[in-house]
Amino acid sequence: MFCYQCEQTDRSNADSGCATAKGMCGKDATTSDLQDLLIHGVKGIAQYAKRARALNAPDNAAGEFMLYAMFTTLTNVNFNATRFVTLIQEAAQIRDRVKASYTQAALASGKAPEQLTGPAAWQPAADMDGMLKQAADVGINAGLDQVGADIIGLRSLVLYGLKGVCAYAHHAYVLGGESDTVYAGIEDALDFLSNDPTDAEALLNQSMALGTLNLEVMALLDEANTGTFGAQQPTQVHITPIKGKAILVSGHDLGDLAALLEQTKDTGINIYTHGEMLPAHAYPKLKAYPHLVGNYGGAWQDQQKEFAEFPGAILMTSNCIIEPQAQYRQRIFTAGPVGWPGVRHISDKNFAPLIQAANALPGFKEDVSEKVVTVGFGRDAVLGVADKVIDAVKSGAIKHFFLVGGCDGAAPGRNYYTDFAEQAPKDTVVMTLGCAKYRFNQHDFGDIGGIPRLLDLGQCNDSYSAIKIATALAGAFECGVNELPLSLVVSWFEQKAAAVLLTLLALGIRNIRLGPTLPAFLTPNLVQVLVDKYGLLPITTAQADIEASLTRKAA
Repeated sequence: MFCYQCEQTDRSNADSGCATAKGMCGKDATTSDLQDLLIHGVKGIAQYAKRARALNAPDNAAGEFMLYAMFTTLTNVNFNATRFVTLIQEAAQIRDRVKASYTQAALASGKAPEQLTGPAAWQPAADMDGMLKQAADVGINAGLDQVGADIIGLRSLVLYGLKGVCAYAHHAYVLGGESDTVYAGIEDALDFLSNDPTDAEALLNQSMALGTLNLEVMALLDEANTGTFGAQQPTQVHITPIKGKAILVSGHDLGDLAALLEQTKDTGINIYTHGEMLPAHAYPKLKAYPHLVGNYGGAWQDQQKEFAEFPGAILMTSNCIIEPQAQYRQRIFTAGPVGWPGVRHISDKNFAPLIQAANALPGFKEDVSEKVVTVGFGRDAVLGVADKVIDAVKSGAIKHFFLVGGCDGAAPGRNYYTDFAEQAPKDTVVMTLGCAKYRFNQHDFGDIGGIPRLLDLGQCNDSYSAIKIATALAGAFECGVNELPLSLVVSWFEQKAAAVLLTLLALGIRNIRLGPTLPAFLTPNLVQVLVDKYGLLPITTAQADIEASLTRKAA
């Protein structure tokens, strides 16, 4: 096992990374190695899929499998080793199907089919033990002694960014959002990696190409979300429970939540969101269900305590699961790409077992004194009052905008984001998204001339809103985004955040502050490249970074 894809990776040794029997996320070595082998198999699909697409024989069903398979390998998504054995076998079968289509298309066009090697020619072993032996040759640091840490780091940047792209594309897919261009871009990136590239410039260019592709993916997801559920609206959300039976929904999948709301209407069961599902309350078609009553708890890393205390059934969608504890292991269910050994999985959106479990549990025995937070400041809501915002900037009432958001985590250094938001001057506006908002979203920020000083843009999946707001403001002020009174302060944790970072860099946005620590796969040489070429800045202290941001914009 070797893994260093997330922010919490083991940094106790000179060579950072989880390389023991179990990673910091709880992933065991068997699961980690099988995930590496699955990625190898997916590369083989892409090698043939790219060439078949070039001959007008695309296989978007294979593309959908690649999205799902890559999603399962993200941090805190799927820990079920036996599930990966099945996926590896399925990958080989799909690869062979796409190979046959490619061969037929090549012959029909009068061309000799390429004889591909590497993942395209690989065959999985017959059982898990054999697969684990194969995995030893295809891990992320394979070839380290030959190519060096910088090249391995750049390959990792491409791979982890690609994982994030696939996750966002899968979110869009389950709501009906699909794109040939996206599938083609993913196939290109996987095919590129299948050749074990060693050219640093080509690797960096590929990472920027993924950033550009991810912008299209986020637009696709934004269209899928708003097209299905309506544009977000500013909405007050109860963060205290009310009496009654209860189900808690965590993760990111709005489609699963919608299906559950429909199946539980008129049952007397109240539905609560958790973690990144909080913004669901802002979508008109979701908040129309009166039994979507509030949000319970905070960010993903607190789930073991919060789930144990929740007196109902729990559904974990898409990602952010950590090891279920004994107190709730029998009442938590997974859906989509999520998995944990021994936890019941719902694969068909039939939530009857979850509902049955909720009815058998006590629920909340009484109402708790009401507390609320406000969500729903997506781009439609913010740009709907753009004239008011622009006037406030021109008059000097608003001096600066800070985007403080991204993934949360358990590291002590993440208190920086609380301090930053709460110490931001009162003539500045703090925009936020992702679960990092839980660090400060109950703080009373007040308003500036009726404009709330804290604007919750939504999930990490809603990064597109932040980009559209920034570009719209730049257009209104007839300047570039980098000339706006705007600073980005990003909290990263896993591979979706890596994809968003690549998008921001590909757009030419500079002076992004990133923390709480820099990715372990970025060597000092690579960090310097990102600093020199893209102006990336590691965070320091909240007060120093606030002062530096305001000074830079004032200069």
